[in-house]
Amino acid sequence: MNSRIIPIMRKELIHIRRDPRTLALVFLMPVVQLFLFGYALSTDVKHIATALWDQEKTAPSRELVEAFRRSQYFDFVWNAENYDQIASLIDSGRAKAALVIPAGYTSKIQRGESSSVQFFLDGSDPAIASTALSYATIIAQNESIQIVSSRLGRTLEMPLDFRPRVWYNPGMESVVFNVPGLVGTILQWITLGLTAFTVVGERERGTLEQLIVTPIRPIELLIGKIVPYILIAFGDAGIALTIATLWFGMPVRGNVVLLLIFSLVFVLFSLGIGLFISTISRTQYQALQSTMFFMLPTIILSGFFFPIEAMPKPIQLITYLVPLSYFLRIIRGLVLKGAGFTYLWDEAAILLIFGVVVLAFSARRFHKRLE
Repeated sequence: MNSRIIPIMRKELIHIRRDPRTLALVFLMPVVQLFLFGYALSTDVKHIATALWDQEKTAPSRELVEAFRRSQYFDFVWNAENYDQIASLIDSGRAKAALVIPAGYTSKIQRGESSSVQFFLDGSDPAIASTALSYATIIAQNESIQIVSSRLGRTLEMPLDFRPRVWYNPGMESVVFNVPGLVGTILQWITLGLTAFTVVGERERGTLEQLIVTPIRPIELLIGKIVPYILIAFGDAGIALTIATLWFGMPVRGNVVLLLIFSLVFVLFSLGIGLFISTISRTQYQALQSTMFFMLPTIILSGFFFPIEAMPKPIQLITYLVPLSYFLRIIRGLVLKGAGFTYLWDEAAILLIFGVVVLAFSARRFHKRLE
């Protein structure tokens, strides 16, 4: 390595070590983000606060209530006596659902007749409502099968032997899906943000001009300043993967070396964007604004928060211009599915094109700003 690059790298590492705010940003923030989003972004719906109005209070009605309770999806935390109480509980948000077992439920069941059981849902949150409705429907269907079987005096054989099997995430836990995406967003945030801030910081302190008058060439200055942040980014990614594996129980089924190689390809793009932001910003505040302006849309359009398939077609076309979306598919494919290079090379090729083009353009612009 060029002997003039190493002092720049050493200078950058010393600056990071002596700046408590930068150290906190580099090492503490990724850990906080991982724990915060790892739990807060969970879409698993369990223990839904449910109101119960059992007008029968008989063995068959209690059996139905127990079937809902055993599922662990519904917690009967409120007992209602009329529809007004149910409406009040749902309107206030204290209950998200309500089960009403009508009078005459037991007698109709014993006579072999159908009895209407009401189930009310708070639809203001569609994610919870749709999931709760699916669970309640399955529970009611299973209970109906049990009732019919007891009438016939034998186990009822269903005409369709349906045997579902969930691959890669058998428990369908959202945290297992979200955490790999968090690693990708953390990697982008660290490389993009710190690269933008460090160059602007040099300009604000007046030290950038001092570096320009030295024999150091622009390309050497550029390499010396970005390489430390590449190392830091991979260190953060390693910490995040370790926490995700040991704390959240996330499996790592793919090749870790291949993951690091693909991560380096993605980092090229993030570094290029960070370098570009540094050339259009005069202060660190401007760099922060530009970084947030770039980060928020890319996270939303990457498929991290919302499935790309659920977006309108025009928006889906825009996601093809978001490199983070390709990297999220790569890291989730490697970590969760154990996919290899054969299945991921096309995503990596697109990332490499993005990275080389953006980094070359930004480096050229950076070179001109120094001259």
